[in-house]
Amino acid sequence: MNNIIINTSDLNVFYNKKQALFNVKVSLLRHKVTALVGPSGCGKTTFLRCLNRMNDLIEGCKVEGSIKIDGNDINSHKVDVVGLRKKVGMVFQKPNPFPKSIFENVAYGIRIHGLYKNKSDLKTKVEESLDKVGLLQEVHSRLHEEAYGLSGGQQQRLCIARTIAIDPEIILMDEPTSALDPIATARIENLIETLKTKFTIIIVTHSMQQAARISNFTAFFQSGNLIEIDDTKKIFSNPQHKETENYITGRVD
Repeated sequence: MNNIIINTSDLNVFYNKKQALFNVKVSLLRHKVTALVGPSGCGKTTFLRCLNRMNDLIEGCKVEGSIKIDGNDINSHKVDVVGLRKKVGMVFQKPNPFPKSIFENVAYGIRIHGLYKNKSDLKTKVEESLDKVGLLQEVHSRLHEEAYGLSGGQQQRLCIARTIAIDPEIILMDEPTSALDPIATARIENLIETLKTKFTIIIVTHSMQQAARISNFTAFFQSGNLIEIDDTKKIFSNPQHKETENYITGRVD
């Protein structure tokens, strides 16, 4: 099916001798939001980091099995990891703006990948990215001030603008609102709803309410196993596995 963008099979991940994921087999759909839920240490962030090979940066981490994006094996020795991470962007739990101006934070990736023709084109692309995350109006008069002067919610939207500026296909989000207040969280959730028309979004969240609000599909992980994945409404109303029901109803941590 051409609407499948990510496909994994027999995916196992080890941190030295400790196994973190067990035979994960899943297909994720294009231009949908998939929420990854489950208790702490269940493997959801490990799975997320497999999708752009961030686990390569962890000493002692070994990934086995198949991960295909658009039909291509991303763990092949032929894969350009820089190119992969352009295609599969990531937004982290805590906002991590560069120690640069607001403008330069967004311009950085555009410059690195040579995605502009001239200074005017660069300025346009930066402003378009900031506008897409609803930040341009708020910061247009201080684009050349330090990004650290922004609030936490604004910093996270800046990081999302930086991610989408290089036009990825997929955006990975690792608990992107866990450090934010409810108003900033609502803005990010509204933004995700808008972005999914152009990007495929996979988000790790500990909030069942958030998963229910923003995702099309929900995947439940437990002890390194993918227990089930289904339409979010079905997961929350009629899960197929008792473990899933216990978790989403709060019967277990």
